[in-house]
Amino acid sequence: MIPRHLLPTLRSDAQGFPVITLTGPRQSGKTTLVKAAFPEHAYVSLEDPEEREQALGDPRGFLARFPGPVILDEAQRAPDLFSFIQVLVDQEDRPGRFVLTGSQSFLLMGSISQSLAGRAAVHHLLPFTLDELTRRDPRPIDQLASSGGHPRPDLDLFELLWTGAYPRIHDKGLAPQRWLRSYYQAYLERDVRQLLNVGDLDAFRRFVGLCAGRVGQLLNLSSLANDCGISHTTARRWLSVLEASFVVILLRPFHRNFGKRLIKSPKLYFVDTGLLCYLLRIREARELHTHSSRGAIFESWVVSELTKRALHTGRDPDLWFWRDARGHEIDVVIDLGADQIMVEIKSGQTLTRDYFRNIRYLREAAGDPTLAAALVYGGDRDERREDTQVRGWWNL
Repeated sequence: MIPRHLLPTLRSDAQGFPVITLTGPRQSGKTTLVKAAFPEHAYVSLEDPEEREQALGDPRGFLARFPGPVILDEAQRAPDLFSFIQVLVDQEDRPGRFVLTGSQSFLLMGSISQSLAGRAAVHHLLPFTLDELTRRDPRPIDQLASSGGHPRPDLDLFELLWTGAYPRIHDKGLAPQRWLRSYYQAYLERDVRQLLNVGDLDAFRRFVGLCAGRVGQLLNLSSLANDCGISHTTARRWLSVLEASFVVILLRPFHRNFGKRLIKSPKLYFVDTGLLCYLLRIREARELHTHSSRGAIFESWVVSELTKRALHTGRDPDLWFWRDARGHEIDVVIDLGADQIMVEIKSGQTLTRDYFRNIRYLREAAGDPTLAAALVYGGDRDERREDTQVRGWWNL
């Protein structure tokens, strides 16, 4: 098992909360993680029809089987359990008594907000980070603009982007695109589509494919809906579920301290670049060297890495972007409260002065030449240039 950085946080929270909740997409490693974090807990999967039938038909009797701590996997499959769990933890507030996992975050979180608010610590597990894959200590994202880092791993950037980060691919050495094809059909075309009650599979396939084609762009829901042949309301609902299912990331515009804010639309990214490459029909890693979407795929990877790095250390990502009416844009703004870090993302392997243009512009517009900034690019060099920390992709 490749160690997950979220494990110490789960164990720490289990010392204070009676319920620990872990959500994330299917095959992100939730079951493996909670079993490793809580080896003394009993384990039940509610994907098992017999277990689910008892949990639905006799929730009180089902829970009575577990006088000690228990892991309830895919807990959203039996939503009536949550009210009974609430009663039990209110009667006896025993830390770490219930560990709940679920791959359908919106269903699980809806049940928690109704019954277990204030009683449950909520965490999210996404596919591997680069630090997890290379077995490095996690680097806090608030240190991105500071010097220092790790030795370069023996990895190829384009192979990494094309393969993606789902644990099973790496643990079992599977052919990435073959596994991702099965994953797409089983998770998106079955689970997510059923939750949306989508009858037109072709329309849903077009929608997901069009989202992949718009990665890294400002989201225009009306255009997306028109191109797909669905209503604006339907497009918004489908996209909301894709975000809640940890398939896409919507990066919202930053609205503090940088002068006029004229952009309201979010930008669209994918959680996993392997799945993104599958949807874009990129069949070999070497195609990324010259592919027209190379820059957008690399940008999506960096946004996903920063998101995962925050979530896997028990923090909210607090990631945004900034753009003005003239088209000046900072790809990512990391909001640290009183301070921010500007992050520019470039897939090119050669540093040029033009890469720093938007950082210079924003510092002038904000009237603050000391704004912290980092440039993540597709090359190997780490250095300090124009008061900006340059990071090669491997040292993100």
